[in-house]
Amino acid sequence: MSSQCTVYAGTAGQGVWRSQDGGETFQRRCSGMFMEAIVRALAVAPSDPATLYAGTDAGIYRTTDGGGRWERLPAPFDPGNGWPAGVAVWSILVHPADQSLIFAGTCPAALYRSSDAGAAWARLDAAISPDCPPIVYSRVTCIRADPWRPEAIWAGVEIDGAWRSDDRGESWRRVSQGLSSMDIHDLAFLSRQPGGILASTNNDLNVSHDDGATWQPQRVKERFPFAYCRGLAVKADDPATILLGNGNGPPGTAGALQISRDGGATWRQAGLAPPPNSTVWTIATHAALPSLLFAATVNGYLYRSEDGGAIWRKCAHEFGELRALALVTA
Repeated sequence: MSSQCTVYAGTAGQGVWRSQDGGETFQRRCSGMFMEAIVRALAVAPSDPATLYAGTDAGIYRTTDGGGRWERLPAPFDPGNGWPAGVAVWSILVHPADQSLIFAGTCPAALYRSSDAGAAWARLDAAISPDCPPIVYSRVTCIRADPWRPEAIWAGVEIDGAWRSDDRGESWRRVSQGLSSMDIHDLAFLSRQPGGILASTNNDLNVSHDDGATWQPQRVKERFPFAYCRGLAVKADDPATILLGNGNGPPGTAGALQISRDGGATWRQAGLAPPPNSTVWTIATHAALPSLLFAATVNGYLYRSEDGGAIWRKCAHEFGELRALALVTA
């Protein structure tokens, strides 16, 4: 099964790596990209698996041949042309219903949109604070399209809460009442329930059943070994199965992967061997291969499951620092 999948890994300082054998082996694929780029986001065009976008500290890059060659997209991602020097791209969304519609989130925190597959960009009207005293600058850690309402776009900000647009990015409002923390790391949707969404933060997992109007912390420190929560994913063919990565800090020295089979009511810890060397930072799935799952620690361990999360095996290749994953199938 895993050989049917191509895995892309975004790293800090070593650009993008690609595996064409389901994670067994990796090769660096950075032609045309700043070779030492910090890649914090990878996004695949829904109807064209050879087209990917990479969000980096040197702007946004695009490949149309599966990583053979990357090109840097034009302004406003160039310093001095609407995007100040020092701004890094932390998150990208290619809209699942329209692959010409792309959203980008940055650090310092701001939101941008392209309606023509990246040829031109506009900054969106979201009153997100770019400054945050504990970390100096805030950042948009994730952007998600609502599966129930294609016009609704969500963004998570570290540290400025959850934001939602109901008009494909034209206007935004903060939807953060009741969150355990305004430090949002990831967002995922409860696929069985319109209006249901999960938010991972630095101190808990939060759930909303009313489109973010109110949130309820899940008090995971009473159930999990670590309260610091990071990557979230919902299994494509089973919306009751939720995966949550956590650990003892950023980047941390230990981590874990939690799995719920009943929509978050109960959880069990996955058996990852050897134990994670840091927080489990990101999780990747693909609708065409729903039983194939990947989970990665920020300090470079990559784990793979081919049976929907029951059994996990560590991949042989170890990365220095791993920030993003993307899966494609032929």
